[in-house]
Amino acid sequence: MAKIPEAQNRMFKNVFVCKSCHAKIKSEPLKILAGKVKCRKCKRKSFRPLKRK
Repeated sequence: MAKIPEAQNRMFKNVFVCKSCHAKIKSEPLKILAGKVKCRKCKRKSFRPLKRK
């Protein structure tokens, strides 16, 4: 199947995953790098980008 760019952006753009509890967070990358975003579940500040399938 063809990949739809709008759907790809909606699913993967600005989505990060907590490294400890694997919760998904949508946020801007600059806020993640600056450490301004906390995880809702475990309150940690370590995130990684969501892997594309």
